[in-house]
Amino acid sequence: MSALRREFWAPVALSFATFILVGLSSGVGGVLLPAQIDDYGLDKATIGTQFFAFSAGFMLAGSTAGPLIHRFGIRASLLLGGGAFLVAALCTAVRPPFAAFLAAQVVAGYGTGILESLLNAYLAGLPGATTLLNRLHAFFGVGALLGPLLATWILTFLPWTAVWLVLGLICLPLLIGFRLTLPAREAPSRAGEHGQGPGLLAAAARQPAVLLGAVFLAVYVGLEISVGNWGYTFLVDGRGQEALLAGYTVSGYWLGLTLGRFVISPVATRLGMSATGMTFVCLAGITLSTIVAWLAPGPAVAGVSFVLLGFWLGPVFPTTMAIAPRLTVARLVPTAIGLLNGVSVVGGAVFPWLAGAIAQGIGVWTLPPFALALALLQVVIWWLMAGRMSPVPAPQVSGAPTHDEEAI
Repeated sequence: MSALRREFWAPVALSFATFILVGLSSGVGGVLLPAQIDDYGLDKATIGTQFFAFSAGFMLAGSTAGPLIHRFGIRASLLLGGGAFLVAALCTAVRPPFAAFLAAQVVAGYGTGILESLLNAYLAGLPGATTLLNRLHAFFGVGALLGPLLATWILTFLPWTAVWLVLGLICLPLLIGFRLTLPAREAPSRAGEHGQGPGLLAAAARQPAVLLGAVFLAVYVGLEISVGNWGYTFLVDGRGQEALLAGYTVSGYWLGLTLGRFVISPVATRLGMSATGMTFVCLAGITLSTIVAWLAPGPAVAGVSFVLLGFWLGPVFPTTMAIAPRLTVARLVPTAIGLLNGVSVVGGAVFPWLAGAIAQGIGVWTLPPFALALALLQVVIWWLMAGRMSPVPAPQVSGAPTHDEEAI
């Protein structure tokens, strides 16, 4: 980020820290489930409804992020999203009745979705957006890796609600930082003044390139989570790995995803590759990795292929966010990013469920061919998207420079 103007350093650093928090909140969930089941006296299916509640809030955020930026500006909208997350964290920390706990998860999902969509939109308007967004999402991976460790440590001497109290306390200084470092917006944009804000979502949804991007990310997230959720079962039952080694392999998959976001984009930039070309290379790596996982004999090769699969998957989501300004007109970019982010959650729910249903009915060996089908579908959709991208994006976030002003 050597060429990033000085006034953007603090907001960018805060954005990275915020995504660590988002990753932490995602990573602690699995560790907290047994304690929540014991505390509330519920079965696994009932306690799992919190994930649907969170997803509902997240999808709502995707539909409102653009109009929020349009009407109130980036700073006020970030404070709203972060404030929602903080309120949800504090409500959860007091161990509310289960119905109120579910309501808090809806609010947490909304706050998280607003933070993710707005920070994606903000960094997409800065120079060197592809590298910045890959780093942003890499820091999510850092948080997701640290989350289980944090939750496990806290549970050794405090109840599960203390984990959410810690998350809320981490959120508070981030909100103060955004309040101090981002400029206030003095007036709504021209579109907002003319009452066009409420129609932004419908306008963005009518853009073919935006719809392709939304479907692309739904398939991507479906592939990422399907492998993450069912990979352990496949390695143990389908490839005969020992349980401990399979657990390490799945951790290696997520570590590969994080490393890919840190490493691939800077290397591609040095080689002079465009974001579109880099994504095609990543999609080729994803496809080859799934083929190896499917056809190569032996548990060791299957394990290595999982790590490589994570590595090549890493840059795809943030790079898609980086090219969002090329999918539509400038005033619709924040709304389009919110739509892409929100729809991706649908893929993250539908495809892992489908992968599990197929594995139950046919066999867990179906995971690699299932992943291969999704990988090939990604290639087709990305090829269709590439033909609809405008060559030069326009600036879309108040306070951000144009891409022509500086380069990273």
